[in-house]
Amino acid sequence: MVVMHSAPWVALLAVTGGVAANRLDKRDLAHSEPHYPSPWTKPTAQGWEDAYAKARDFVSQLTLAEKVNLTTGVGWEGEQCVGQVGSIPRLGFRSLCMQDSPLGIRFADYVSAFSSGQTVAASFDRSLMYRRGKAMGDENKAKGVDVLLGPVAGPVGRAPAGGRNWEGFSPDPYLTGVAIGETIQGIQDAGVIACAKHFIGNEQEHFRQVGESQDRGYNISEAISSNIDDKTMHELYLWPFVDAVRAGVGSVMCSYNQINNSYACQNSKMLNDLLKGELGFQGFVMSDWQAQHSGVSSAVAGLDMTMPGDTVFNSGFSFWGTNMTLGVLNGTIPQWRVDDMAMRIMAAYFKVGRTVENQIPINFDSWTPDTYGPIHYAANEGYQQINWHVDVQEDHGDLIREIGAKSTVLLKNDGALPLKKPKFLAVVGEDAGPNPLGPNGCGNRGCDSGTLAMGWGSGTADFPYLVTPLEALQYQALEDRTRIEGVLNNSAWDTTQVLVSQEGATALVFVNADSGEGFIDVDGNEGDRKNLTLWGNGDELIKNVSSFCNNTIVIIHSVGPTLVTEWYDSPNITAILWAGLPGQESGRSLVDVLYGRVNPAARTPFTWAAKREDYGADVLYEPNNGNGAPQLDFTEGVFIDYRALDHANIDPIFEFGFGLSYTTFEYSDLQVTKSNAGDYKPTAGKTAEAPTFGNYSTDLDDYLFPESSFPYIWQYIYPYVNTTSSLKDASQDPEFGQTAEEFLPQGAIDSAAQNLNPAGPGPSDQPGGNPQLWDVLYTVTATIKNTGSVVGDEVPQLYVSLGGDDDPKVLLRGFDRITIDPGCTATFRAELTRRDISNWDVESQNWIITNSPKTVYVGPSSRKLPLSAPLS
Repeated sequence: MVVMHSAPWVALLAVTGGVAANRLDKRDLAHSEPHYPSPWTKPTAQGWEDAYAKARDFVSQLTLAEKVNLTTGVGWEGEQCVGQVGSIPRLGFRSLCMQDSPLGIRFADYVSAFSSGQTVAASFDRSLMYRRGKAMGDENKAKGVDVLLGPVAGPVGRAPAGGRNWEGFSPDPYLTGVAIGETIQGIQDAGVIACAKHFIGNEQEHFRQVGESQDRGYNISEAISSNIDDKTMHELYLWPFVDAVRAGVGSVMCSYNQINNSYACQNSKMLNDLLKGELGFQGFVMSDWQAQHSGVSSAVAGLDMTMPGDTVFNSGFSFWGTNMTLGVLNGTIPQWRVDDMAMRIMAAYFKVGRTVENQIPINFDSWTPDTYGPIHYAANEGYQQINWHVDVQEDHGDLIREIGAKSTVLLKNDGALPLKKPKFLAVVGEDAGPNPLGPNGCGNRGCDSGTLAMGWGSGTADFPYLVTPLEALQYQALEDRTRIEGVLNNSAWDTTQVLVSQEGATALVFVNADSGEGFIDVDGNEGDRKNLTLWGNGDELIKNVSSFCNNTIVIIHSVGPTLVTEWYDSPNITAILWAGLPGQESGRSLVDVLYGRVNPAARTPFTWAAKREDYGADVLYEPNNGNGAPQLDFTEGVFIDYRALDHANIDPIFEFGFGLSYTTFEYSDLQVTKSNAGDYKPTAGKTAEAPTFGNYSTDLDDYLFPESSFPYIWQYIYPYVNTTSSLKDASQDPEFGQTAEEFLPQGAIDSAAQNLNPAGPGPSDQPGGNPQLWDVLYTVTATIKNTGSVVGDEVPQLYVSLGGDDDPKVLLRGFDRITIDPGCTATFRAELTRRDISNWDVESQNWIITNSPKTVYVGPSSRKLPLSAPLS
């Protein structure tokens, strides 16, 4: 066993912002203010009381080594899951299994491949969001997973070319907040801990990790810094994480990037002040894989669990493990901080209904599909059965089909849809058909071949099957006795021209645009998209087909907006649909919409702009700070996506929230009723002192590796030492011996009662901020009539103008999805909370309602708002 020292200079990163002093003069760098100590859990936090009590009883029995085992991953490929902490065999605790992904179970068989988060966001359907989360939770639980690594609110989608935007929901923080909250509740109702990620400012893939960037020839020595001002942080990027905490999320993953030049996983302002202080988060903070950059420093800055445990994959070194044990023994990590880590982890575990006695065995292996193999894959040790091939899909394919159909956005329709037994279908485009290598032929979906149903990276799952559009269309054509032919090669233009030029042809052109995580490069797209054009010459394909066929229907599978400016308004293009990343039921869900079995009602969860520059923010593609941390300045503030276009008075092609139906609706009778909620009062008072649970031995002999109890596994991360001659010898740190006062920020290990955050919850309040932020100030209703001839869903949306010069023109603050029969009416009802009409005040460090005149709007999209009323 080899241990990794936690050198004192690493602690300095939390103070200096993670950039060495000799590089600070290259430019005026943003700075993240320190905030200590790390808040401890509250026994009376609403919704956490029972979990806290069970965690207290469990943690009080643990030795120091067992507490350290809970906090430290065993190393990359150390056991079956993508992340596992150590076990506590004395109490029958088998460890915790952390597993990707936000749309299914990565590296497992007989699991479902769900629609992406961005796709389900387009449904604007809270019930679907919840049911998707519940189904994913059910599958994870049945496979033995304890923590599902999702859902995603970072990236929120600052730049449309951001590689992992599809893993999240929407660049609108309100929509993302609703979606992440519903998803978390579904996952955790299934008995699995949800992990909201990536906290925070993780808005692009370029420069997120130094090694990854250096391998591509970028000469940088630190990861990118997202430089975000306080107001923008609260009103945009932190907003959906508030909803996650409010929903009771058990875990939050800190991201790779720096925020204001301090790494996210040791940024005390983000973790201690905002997340655990202001939001009152009671669960545990987990590092992204290799996102930890220090030992003691990250511990006192608020990190609770390190993943996968080693500093670099398969190094055998760890910032924690042995080093945390030594940190407690030498006084640089206080006992209360380690106890708080263990309390947070176990409280999250008990909160979702788990018990130590009834743990479900892990019945799959992330590293091989073989039934038998080494349980410790990296070390090739412990040969046994590691895969049981348990089928956990149930009837989730039906749900995925429903989500896909209800999330398909009809962007244009000149009467071409729905299809009614067409005489001849000409299906064009590689995106209509299969990948020649099979749906899982490219590892982590790292290619764009065949129909696109998910992006690439760790946010993926293996398809149990993939129904392509052509397969589903052929099945329908057989029923209708429709002639159907396809050309599945975007470059076979001569053949395509002959096909689509025939009399009576209805041309269905399938195109796509892909992206994913930064460790994979596809056609020069290093995670982030290089541009917003369609892949495979898709734009040229559309223009060519529509020049010969006057009934061309375009179907886009994509990770976000593409530029449709050159062809969308052609009279020969009679319909356009965005089908997102629909998952395994791609073809059947699309055919349900094309043929009218499902009347489309989805809304685009992002803006389709005429030019890339219209979005107001973009990816940083080249380093801009010498060999120091690239500096990504969020100078646009809150003005991203539709807010940016509104602010600049730019007309979009298709605005945020837009989507057509096969019927029509009429809005009327807006009513606003004011509530008597009372005045907002900042939270006051103090916490209790930091509690400790149980005692720990100070005898170094008690922490020697117990060779007589179990064998040592190569590269495995343990809490034990190799020698008991001295703490310094055990640490192998040449600078060992400095006290906490010598190298940690002031107050870092203070256990005294602390002032409560004025914008945060009280000791017995529900986490998520000051409880008065959820006071209902107004109730808004409107009447909606289906004026068409078929039943359909409508998605009324409520927007608010906050009225200030620096405020967006309108902000989404409510929506619903309502089924209305033809000729009938329904009532849309939404509540406006104090939070919905407040601004963050940087001076008072709290939420305020300004004196600016405020207006409420209701309509079918962000640019079509026929009803309005002032808020008195």
